[in-house]
Amino acid sequence: MRMFLEGYYRLLKFLITLLMAALIVPVTMQILSRYTGMVPRYIWTEEIARFCFVWIILIGAMIAVRDGTHFDVDVLPHTQNRHIEFASKLFVHLSILVMALSFLWWGRDFFVLGARQQSEIFGLPMWMIYVAWPIAGGTWALFTVERIFDDFQVFKKGMVDGAG
Repeated sequence: MRMFLEGYYRLLKFLITLLMAALIVPVTMQILSRYTGMVPRYIWTEEIARFCFVWIILIGAMIAVRDGTHFDVDVLPHTQNRHIEFASKLFVHLSILVMALSFLWWGRDFFVLGARQQSEIFGLPMWMIYVAWPIAGGTWALFTVERIFDDFQVFKKGMVDGAG
């Protein structure tokens, strides 16, 4: 499972890089058409840029959950007591998991709604955009469960080593 999650994580990093590069094209076309007249004013560039941006945000959030750099705010004070520190990390992880499951659950409805629509300008099926929410929720859940497992292993190892 660890190898699968690592491969998925690498895929997400590749996809976000690809989307960032893809975002440059329509945005550059918008800028050039607006200020120079060298490029005709295409309406579809705004729509494609918005779709890329949505995916970039959600994939970035997925990556950040695995890295432990998203949602995790130091609200609770740190302590030297391993039990309290583990409990506070667990509280944060479970809060993220609740949010992830809500994205997964209600994102499914969002996806179903989008399956019946097409974008106005480019004619893309909107499910291609709306599916990002349940995918993000599922990914956050996977990565959060991995982090809980890792934290538990560290806590358990400390108990065995006698650092309790």
